Amino acid sequence: MAVAVVALAAAGCGKSSSDSKSSDSESSGGGYSGKGIGLAYDIGGKGDQSFNDAAYAGFQKAEKEFKIGGQDIEPQDGESDADKVQRLTQLAQAGYNPVIGVGFVYAPAVKEVAAKFPKITFGIIDDEQVQAKNVADLVFHEEQASYLAGVAAAKASKKAHIGFIGGVDIPLIHKFEAGYVQGAKSVNPNIKIESQYLTETAQEGGFSSPDKGKDAASGQIEAGADVIYHAAGLSGQGVITEAAAKKVWAIGVDSDQYSQSALAAYKDYILGSALKNVGGAVYDLVKSVHEGKPLSGVVRGSLSNDGVGFADTNPKYKAMTDVVAAVDKAKQDIIDGKITVNTK
Repeated sequence: MAVAVVALAAAGCGKSSSDSKSSDSESSGGGYSGKGIGLAYDIGGKGDQSFNDAAYAGFQKAEKEFKIGGQDIEPQDGESDADKVQRLTQLAQAGYNPVIGVGFVYAPAVKEVAAKFPKITFGIIDDEQVQAKNVADLVFHEEQASYLAGVAAAKASKKAHIGFIGGVDIPLIHKFEAGYVQGAKSVNPNIKIESQYLTETAQEGGFSSPDKGKDAASGQIEAGADVIYHAAGLSGQGVITEAAAKKVWAIGVDSDQYSQSALAAYKDYILGSALKNVGGAVYDLVKSVHEGKPLSGVVRGSLSNDGVGFADTNPKYKAMTDVVAAVDKAKQDIIDGKITVNTK
C-alpha cells in the first residue's frame, strides 16, 4: 500500500510516536503490504501501568516479531468522537493495518471509519457492538479474573473487610465488581465489602486521576478495609500508593502491576493483579493480519484460553499457600464450568 504519510500529531489528533522501524512489504517477507500497526490509546494514555500499557506491550511484541512499523497515538483531554474518527481515519489513510482503538470509547469511531476502509482490519478493545467483516471485537471475561481477585482478597484479609474501587460507573466496570464480590463471598459469605466508583463518566477523570484513587482508598482503609482491588486505570496508581502508605494490600488490574517499574516502590503491598491479556489480543490481531487471515467478529479472552488470569509474581503471595490453593481451585472450577461468574 503506497500511501503518503500524514502528520498524526495534528490538532485534534493527540500526541503520537514516530514509526519505530521500516515497514514495507519487503521487510516482512513480501506477504504483508501494510505500513504497520496503528494504535490509538484510551483515556489515561501510555504510562498508566495498566490497560493502555498492556496494549502497548502487544504492539511492541508484534513490531519486533514481524519486523513491521507502527504508530501509537495518545488521546487528548476532553476530545470528541469526531477527534477519534479523524485519528483513525488518518491511520487508515496512511496505510496502517490493523488499526486498533484501545477502549470501548472508540466504538462509534471504529464503526464509522471501518466502513470507509473495507480492506483494512480494525480492532476495538472492550466493545462487541461493532458488527463488520473487517472489525475484530476484542473482549474479555473480566469477571472471571475478578472472581480470583475476590478469593485472594477474602483469604488474605485479616479483618474480613475488603474494598473495591471502580474508575467509572459503567457496565464494563460492573463486571469487575460483580466477579470480585462473588469470589470474596465464596470464601466468606459475611465478609464486609466497601465499594466505590470514582466518577459517573470517563470525561470526569475516573480512569485518569490518581488523586481520586488515593482519596477513595484512604476512605476505605479508614473504614476498615485491609485489601483493596481497583479497576480504575491510571487512577489505580493512587489506590496502590495509598495502600502501601497505610500498609494494607492492594490488588492491581489488567497488567501485572507488581512487575511495573513505575510502581516498584510500592510492590511489596501489591498482593497480585487481575490480568486482562490486552497485549495478547493486540498481538494476535496483528499476527492474523500479517499472515493474511485477519480475525473478525467477537474474540473473547477467558481463563480457559489465558485471556484473563491472576498474577502471582509477588513472593509474599506465593508464600501464602492457603491463598494460592484457594485461587488455583477457583480458577480450575471456573474453567471446568463448576462456577459461573456473575457479570452484574
